[in-house]
Amino acid sequence: MFASLKRFFELEAAGGIILALAAILAMLVANSPLHDLYHAFIHAPVVVQIGHFEIAKDAHHWINDGLMAIFFFLVGLELKREALIGELSDIKQILMPALAAVGGMIAPALIYAAFNWDNSANLAGWAIPAATDIAFALGVLSLLGNKVPNALKVFLVSIAIFDDLGAIIIIALFYTHDLSLTALAIAGVCLPILYLLNRLNVVRITAYILIGLVMWAALLKSGVHATLAGVLLAFFIPLKNKQDPEHSPLEELEHDLHGTVAFGILPLFAFANAGISLAGTSIDTLLHPVPLGIGAGLFIGKQIGVMAAVLLCLKLGLAKLPTGTNIRQIYGVSLLCGIGFTMSLFISGLAFGGIPEGFDPRLGIILGSLISGILGYLLLRTCINNATHPTLAVDDGKGYLHN
Repeated sequence: MFASLKRFFELEAAGGIILALAAILAMLVANSPLHDLYHAFIHAPVVVQIGHFEIAKDAHHWINDGLMAIFFFLVGLELKREALIGELSDIKQILMPALAAVGGMIAPALIYAAFNWDNSANLAGWAIPAATDIAFALGVLSLLGNKVPNALKVFLVSIAIFDDLGAIIIIALFYTHDLSLTALAIAGVCLPILYLLNRLNVVRITAYILIGLVMWAALLKSGVHATLAGVLLAFFIPLKNKQDPEHSPLEELEHDLHGTVAFGILPLFAFANAGISLAGTSIDTLLHPVPLGIGAGLFIGKQIGVMAAVLLCLKLGLAKLPTGTNIRQIYGVSLLCGIGFTMSLFISGLAFGGIPEGFDPRLGIILGSLISGILGYLLLRTCINNATHPTLAVDDGKGYLHN
């Protein structure tokens, strides 16, 4: 039994599967006699106080503002590693996925805005369908087994990395309110201290974490979303240990956090945020401009934006298709990019401050993500199984993304 569990957690798709199960469990509990217990759990008050400094939030906010800061910290570590020594270190390799990510954020936002143009309050959710959930998308791709070209996985991951970076910028610029200059100044003081630690080649992660906690608490009080502290902290974690070049503090920390985030934090976030009550749900509820705009943005907007950018790159000769892939497979990946889930739920909470009266944006997120995932899987299963046929080969084997 333990050996079987170990093999399961080693699967690439394991994180996405557990995330899906957590979301399904949340919906089942929220629509069962246990719904009062579910709401009592996510709204349970949790207070941390040191002297006169106090943080009083319910469990839902601690998960979204606290634990998700660790998720963003991991995202920041991945961004730094990829930019310095990974797939994002070569401009020739990153041009197509970077433009695909940009297109895949702009098109969904425009489609959402088209549905909600006449309502300024609803327009606050324009960024919800712009996000891609890498855990889910890569999990679906991994279900296809070892027939998937490695370059196709790299292409999807690269898009998702730029997508995450775009989401971070959007949160910082558009979902920051009522700034406290004092708290912001305290957070700002943390940055030169972290820089000094990095320049002095301090490799003890504890020192960075302590300063990071101060920065997180200050941002929480400042009006800037506290999860951004995780990204900022990650950028100062040293990639190399000058005294011991064989060990990378950043890569080791990234490895240590991956399991906790994939199998703990993200499923807990999904459980706390996906508990949609279907009581009173009707066709009118589904056709409300907000969930309809989100669903259309994820399913239609993502594939249009990603594919338009890819075709533009190919037409202008700016980049080639990833090695061993063809345009149908790239289109399948563009469908998978419509799986928004985690980041979409996160931005939804920032945009509407909870569940607005009269509609539930999570319905659009789940339906759009579900349709995108299913159709993307079916298309990729077909074209990958047929990819060995020589007439389907598009790239000449000298593409910019290598296995």
